[in-house]
Amino acid sequence: MPSYAAGTVGRMAKTAAVQHACSQCGTASSRWLGRCPGCGAFGTMVAEAPPPRAGRARAARAPLRLVEVVADEVERISTGVPELDRVLGGGLVPASLVLVGGEPGVGKSTLLLSALGAVSRQRRALLVTGEESVAQVKLRAARLGGCDEVEILAETELDAVCDTLEHERPAVCVIDSVQTLWSEEVGSAPGSVSQVREAAARLLRVAKEAGVATFLVGHVTKDGAVAGPRVLEHLVDCVLQFEGDRYHAHRVLRAVKNRFGSTNELGVFEMTGAGLVGVPDPSELFGRSEAGEIGSAVACALEGTRPLLLEIQSLVAPTDLAMPRRVGTGVDPKRLAMIVAVLSRHAGLPLGAADVFVNVAGGVRVDEPGADLAVALAIASAAKGIALREGLAAFGEIGLTGRLRGATQAERRVEECRKLGLRTVLAPSGTKGAAVEADTLRRALAAALDTKAA
Repeated sequence: MPSYAAGTVGRMAKTAAVQHACSQCGTASSRWLGRCPGCGAFGTMVAEAPPPRAGRARAARAPLRLVEVVADEVERISTGVPELDRVLGGGLVPASLVLVGGEPGVGKSTLLLSALGAVSRQRRALLVTGEESVAQVKLRAARLGGCDEVEILAETELDAVCDTLEHERPAVCVIDSVQTLWSEEVGSAPGSVSQVREAAARLLRVAKEAGVATFLVGHVTKDGAVAGPRVLEHLVDCVLQFEGDRYHAHRVLRAVKNRFGSTNELGVFEMTGAGLVGVPDPSELFGRSEAGEIGSAVACALEGTRPLLLEIQSLVAPTDLAMPRRVGTGVDPKRLAMIVAVLSRHAGLPLGAADVFVNVAGGVRVDEPGADLAVALAIASAAKGIALREGLAAFGEIGLTGRLRGATQAERRVEECRKLGLRTVLAPSGTKGAAVEADTLRRALAAALDTKAA
């Protein structure tokens, strides 16, 4: 009996020593599962041994009252890239940890190397590369120019990277990428959940203690989310998402999370032969449309403090399918389905037997409700085969009853439209400065469609 109990305890201890974690979301389980209970993905549970824990006595610490805390204003570090500074909230906060994610080839390394080159003119800047050799980085730096003072370290061992940061203490450091770092104490391959979690935690502690502002370049999954456990996004101070297609010239940088600024700001870049160049006036780029074009409308959206004109394109075509398709590129599919339903019910458009396609020109994504009216106008124009009035821009939220609701900062939107020569602004009733006002979607369509040209 004693031997049986001892064997049972030994087997229990051995089982508890190994856990299974999802390689996509980081959900842990004591046994292997075919489907992750956290994200629902199949075949992503991987066996991992937890890192050894050294037992030590913990001393109790007395808490402080908030009134006793002294918070000093820190001067932000300019990255030398105005669009990046805008998204960060005015610059890089010292001792902060920023995670930058995006599709392969979208330009993450190019953007951060340009920022390091600008920072290195006044402060020490370090690039830790784990995916490219020093020679490969040198070739990119020669193409960008102005990166001669950037210090570089080709290393993937986590302890060596942390020791370098503690000893050298650069002002800004870029880790490219966090999935390549590995620690000998963690018994798993680089890029696994436990390795990424350990690397982020160690780098966070080093950044705070050594005062090093650190960028972490992160891989993304096929769905566009940052690869690795969700705790990675919770640990860092700021999460930046680089959106765009490697086959298009323009890129959009958004802040998904920002402890030191707004998460609504947006930066626009253009990929050129000399690297990424900021676009100071994206409305001029994305808001231009051809006069008399059927299925096209100009929306005035708001991204943070910046009004942005976007061309909304739509195509309505008859379908033989039992379930017509509602396909949106750059817009929320659920919101698109709602707008189509409201158009059918309250505007009398026969869309029940037609496929509806909506696209935001330029590869930009818009999520705010203020773009609802422009999406509806583009769909109505395509369905009726009538172009909108020339020089028309629209904004406003559509309700399920067909009534239009006002959008925030309407005056700034109207000013942006007039700056680009769009004198006819269609907005919900009560909007100051709008040339045409409407309280319902049906009346907005009657005011926007150019029936004379039909």
